[in-house]
Amino acid sequence: IGVPRCGASFHELNKALRIQLNANANCVWQIQRNANQTIRLIFSYFKFAPSSSCETESIKVYDGPSTNSPLLGQVCNDTDAVPVLQSSSDSLTFLVRTNSMAFTRNFFVFYYFFSPETKTENCGGRLTGPSGTFTSPNYPAPYPEFTYCVWHIQTEKNSKINLQFQDFFLELDQNCEFDFTAVYDGLTTNTGLIGKVCGRAQPTFESSSNVMTVVLSTDYTNSYRGFSAQYTSAPLPGPVEPNTFLTCSSDSMKIVLSKSYLASLGYNETHLHLNDPACSPAVTNSVTFSFPLASCGTTKKDEGHSITYTNIISLSATGNIITRQNSIQIIVKCKMENNSTLEVIYITKNNIIQNTTAVGRYNVSMSFYDSDSFSKPVRQSPYYIDLNQTLFAQVSLHSTDPNLLVFVDTCIASPQPDFGSLTYDLIRSGCNKDDTVVTYPPLEHYGRFKFNAFKFLQSFASVYLQCDILICDSNNANSRCTEGCISRQKRAISSYAWKTNTVVGPIRLKRDLRSADH
Repeated sequence: IGVPRCGASFHELNKALRIQLNANANCVWQIQRNANQTIRLIFSYFKFAPSSSCETESIKVYDGPSTNSPLLGQVCNDTDAVPVLQSSSDSLTFLVRTNSMAFTRNFFVFYYFFSPETKTENCGGRLTGPSGTFTSPNYPAPYPEFTYCVWHIQTEKNSKINLQFQDFFLELDQNCEFDFTAVYDGLTTNTGLIGKVCGRAQPTFESSSNVMTVVLSTDYTNSYRGFSAQYTSAPLPGPVEPNTFLTCSSDSMKIVLSKSYLASLGYNETHLHLNDPACSPAVTNSVTFSFPLASCGTTKKDEGHSITYTNIISLSATGNIITRQNSIQIIVKCKMENNSTLEVIYITKNNIIQNTTAVGRYNVSMSFYDSDSFSKPVRQSPYYIDLNQTLFAQVSLHSTDPNLLVFVDTCIASPQPDFGSLTYDLIRSGCNKDDTVVTYPPLEHYGRFKFNAFKFLQSFASVYLQCDILICDSNNANSRCTEGCISRQKRAISSYAWKTNTVVGPIRLKRDLRSADH
């Protein structure tokens, strides 16, 4: 195996090529021979630059002597198969292009000329019973060189196939580049690769439906006895609804998954973990993860007018049975926006995303305190005060996320609990509108201010207070919570994560308390 670094022309009957390329390669290999035969080209190993796309990095195979010939196929980073391409004549060309990423690409490809009309006995076929057996050609004697066999297995609808190799002995190498068996989830060899095996093993494979394809490919040296395989079929379980639900509060996230739903995906509670694997679920009749928002690997994203908390439950493949279902992710999001919380679960299975949503809200409360130390809340309601008494009010956000800030944007007073037409501004857009109001600087989860209630209590028996509260990410130095009093013109561009309002009251004069003979 030796090949010029970038491109070559070959005329041999067969050849194995180990190709190594770096960035910005544009290399053409041509295979041509005056023979009344066709060419089989097998890319048994390929490693492109990570995250490369077909547009920027690929192998293109042309059915003829140049890159102007018809395109036969393409191999890319996301090719989900062991590509095997066959020419219609005695010439074939392939072009390898790489992108600008600094990375060493590796490819192993071999080709051979053959006559399509020459058939190998016991090589491939169609198997349609509910169970059956098949072997490699000549088994248990060594399999022939340059063998390419394809078995298509199809069982009854609404069933799945379990394939077990009772005896398996192929040439062994680290990447199964020379002789290999490939198993596909479906009736095609272009996509749906479940696994590729070689050497000595007793592998077991499982399909997701009633069709499976098995391929045996061999080169020109080191033949062994091959394999003996048996397949059986079993009914697929009926569809199970994604019985999952997510509850978001302002300080925690709770995810509940039913055991039956996990079983329908092929997993149980021992296969689950969050971003932080140390956070384990409680298991009863269902599987429950419950944890504070700022823990268990939860990520937080400030999106201007909302904050999103995201975690991922990963379901990892287990056991010795090889399936295409390598991993499933359940993505859970709590999105705090406006005056509600949007709760979203995305379930990714074979790149299909399903989702469910629900609604909740931040937990915000407002209380009066007896002094500016804000240590003793006033518990009684109504709150009876003296005419010229200063009132201390605190808005509290109940959340375990330490990086949130509370800002009192607007507060109005009204003699009516429904805040009808008669209202009085204490604070508007962060600006004090009453000369007795004093606001305190934002302090983590608390917004605080004080005021004197005599203006309304002279005229009305009861006063209620309603405040609009903004909640911001404290890591955002330019959020609305740090701007203080702003004019009407600036309000539209201000950034905050969440807005709600809270009500407290009534406030009444102590003389009314005495007159009521309490």
